[in-house]
Amino acid sequence: MVRITPGDVGRRVSVRRRVPEGFRDAVGVLESWRDGTLTVRRRDGSLVEIAEETVVAAKVVPDPPARRPSP
Repeated sequence: MVRITPGDVGRRVSVRRRVPEGFRDAVGVLESWRDGTLTVRRRDGSLVEIAEETVVAAKVVPDPPARRPSP
């Protein structure tokens, strides 16, 4: 079930998409959604471009827990 819209740009999302090998997930901030392409920025800073027609499920997810400082 796809529960995100272009109005969710700027929010953290989880997106599952079809790929030739099966399915892949991308979790991160939805940077843009235009011309049929979603762009998600992962925690490591990399960008994932996802064709809208391959999306099978997506939702807004909470921010990850804060990292604890090293002792």
